[in-house]
Amino acid sequence: MMGLPPYASPLERLWRLTLILLCAMVLLFLITPIIAIMPLSFNVEPYFTYPMPGLSLRWYEDFFTDARWLDALKSSFFIALCATALSMVFGTLAALGLSRANFPQRALVMAFLISPMIVPVVITAVGMYFFFANLGLNNTYFGIILAHTALATPFVVITVTATLIGFDQSLIRAGASLGASPLTVFHKVTFPLILPGMISGALFAFITSFDEVVVVLFIASPDQRTLPRQMFSGIREQLSPTIAAAATMLVITAALMLVTVELLRRRSERLRGTSS
Repeated sequence: MMGLPPYASPLERLWRLTLILLCAMVLLFLITPIIAIMPLSFNVEPYFTYPMPGLSLRWYEDFFTDARWLDALKSSFFIALCATALSMVFGTLAALGLSRANFPQRALVMAFLISPMIVPVVITAVGMYFFFANLGLNNTYFGIILAHTALATPFVVITVTATLIGFDQSLIRAGASLGASPLTVFHKVTFPLILPGMISGALFAFITSFDEVVVVLFIASPDQRTLPRQMFSGIREQLSPTIAAAATMLVITAALMLVTVELLRRRSERLRGTSS
């Protein structure tokens, strides 16, 4: 939040302080349930109770030694990496096309591309279930990867499009006037400038795929368990603090990725300022 000018009135200073306090209260309200669960992953007892009689790492050890959790973690990483790679390709190509001034029906196409972010995920999951059933893709890893790609691609489209808003199109014309081919111009000029946006979109896509559970419940077979699905099954079948340990690691991973996205955003702003 930007600071107030030195000549700000007492009322303006009071309003700024009030706004900061309100934002802090809203943030605390949102993150308190998450923070309350994290200490339970260190509980020595196999129950979700406060106060905790002692601290232990046994549930993290159980996570990394239990074959069910490890298999679910490997499946989540495999699916998320594949979905991220595909969404980066499709999302970047879509953003490059939408950035052209003469692209027809740009608003309509953009609305269609980001619709998976707007439509409730359970409706998307039901639609994918019936659509993939006709193609024989249910109960396959390929079907899960395609479904997660559809959910993750809008994040890449939005972040790369936001990066291209400040992109100087005259740089492309300058490269072409110097005799460079379109592929060379993209590799030497466009790609380095949109790379922060692509990486940010890839991080969002990875988080979206890695944390997704609803679509997996619809189109995956009983043996195809991702980490969120294993956590969901554990809550229904055998409640254990190992679930809290897994959730804590997911929260920390997501927080680190969001910090990385913020750093990349600042780098992208510096690059745009340099290019201009």
